[in-house]
Amino acid sequence: MPATLAALGLVAAACGGDDGEDASTAATVDEGVKSGIESQLGGSTTTSTSAVEDPTTLEGWEELWSEQRAAIVARIQENGWGLNAEGTQVTGPEGFTMDLSACPAGWSNTEGLTDTEIKIGHPTALSGTLADYGNISRGQIAILDYYSQEGFFEDSEGKTRSVNMILKDDAYDPARTIPLVDELLDSEKAFAIQTLGSPSTMKVYDKLNQRCVPHPLPITGHPAWGDPVHHPWTTTAGFAYNTEAVLWGNFIEDLMADEFPDGVKVAALVMNNDFGKSYDSAFKAYIAQSPNAAKFEFVTETIEPSAPTVKDPMTTLAAEGADVFIAMTAGVSCTQAIIEAAENGMTEDVPYLFMPSTCKASSFMGKDKVGGDGSASEGWWVFGGGLRDLNSVAEDGNAFIEWARERVRAIGLDPASSGSFSNGIGNGWAMAQALKIGGELDGGLTRTNLILALRAIDMTNPMLVTGIQFNMNGNADAYVIEGSDVSRWNSGEQRWVPEGDIIDLSGKSSNCAWDQAAGLCG
Repeated sequence: MPATLAALGLVAAACGGDDGEDASTAATVDEGVKSGIESQLGGSTTTSTSAVEDPTTLEGWEELWSEQRAAIVARIQENGWGLNAEGTQVTGPEGFTMDLSACPAGWSNTEGLTDTEIKIGHPTALSGTLADYGNISRGQIAILDYYSQEGFFEDSEGKTRSVNMILKDDAYDPARTIPLVDELLDSEKAFAIQTLGSPSTMKVYDKLNQRCVPHPLPITGHPAWGDPVHHPWTTTAGFAYNTEAVLWGNFIEDLMADEFPDGVKVAALVMNNDFGKSYDSAFKAYIAQSPNAAKFEFVTETIEPSAPTVKDPMTTLAAEGADVFIAMTAGVSCTQAIIEAAENGMTEDVPYLFMPSTCKASSFMGKDKVGGDGSASEGWWVFGGGLRDLNSVAEDGNAFIEWARERVRAIGLDPASSGSFSNGIGNGWAMAQALKIGGELDGGLTRTNLILALRAIDMTNPMLVTGIQFNMNGNADAYVIEGSDVSRWNSGEQRWVPEGDIIDLSGKSSNCAWDQAAGLCG
């Protein structure tokens, strides 16, 4: 086992840099984080998962969240943040602002709200090779439906609403996402829009910001969403892909010292879209800034998102004789990569094989997917963003997890049918909390109050392992999750088993003004 697992804090978060830095490194390696880590050399920089105890009952969780929401509301009110008297500007933490005078004519702060309903539009993958991710949306609905039925969304104006999340199938195809977003904006008059996937989100987030429509918690870890200055209406939702790429690079550099002193050959299967390219460019930039750059050899094969099989590119990569393999992909292709690696000899010949965080869900790794006794996925690694597995036996007895499983069953679905429910439960919980906080602010629930609530959120997300924070802080911190576990798949137990302590670098990442032409943070 590499020494990396004993000192996982020695990693640079990957979310951008200041203008004027060399683009190849500024896109991924945050100098502030690096210097902060260097100041701690010689001691443990990881966060113990036993540092803080979680509540042991759902009532205990609700009490904790109520206290945390109250603290957020008090902070906002004490600082006088929110909509100004003229209705032209919103202020928030650390210099965060939104200029409402730039919104289109006829814009409404309450469009998509009635006295009883909150209408949220959501194009997502309900069909195609990434259809399992549609269960993220269903997991959100399970949580939002429960809270709606409980009357949770009562705002400071005395209005109690239910969330109506309108799902539209874009099959993870950006060309389909664009007209669906237009329909949700112009016909459905949605209060907010949520999206799934980096390519689809990249196509519509400019429009949503120009139209001053909340774009909360998109289901994608692309670093571009961490841009509160130029895209204030879009927030992050999870672990950034370029942070993950830096973790891979740090892990591999440690292997050079212990196992591969002459150098490491890394092979990757890369999805050919904005999602896969964000992994690829971040990892290449990590190599470029590494003092061991000459010892890295990096080879890739690409696949299209709709590719029915990955056999040919995986066969090509198997012939490379790599020391490390990384799946920089998503959906069905993750499971296919495991199967192909077992069949073409990579499982035996490549010492380290990595799944991406996007495929941490057990529905991509389990024996019902990879076949046989499930041993094909034995020993694969993941930096999983700290997400708990709703279906892991290790979570049996966890009060929130048991409750969340019941919420999925309550909407007529089996939680064991998809690991993607885990992400959905976490995202649904976050959406519910943000709507509740926004509603408790002066003026009740509005579009601007929802965004302000998210930009100031600081809570304990029950779907994250203890020790990983869930917070944003206006213009100073745009990434709600900046930590991760490192885990290996145990095929006998059919679950991810943590290796070492978790990593948390909350507040360390710089914002990312994404340059689409260059494919880098500006």
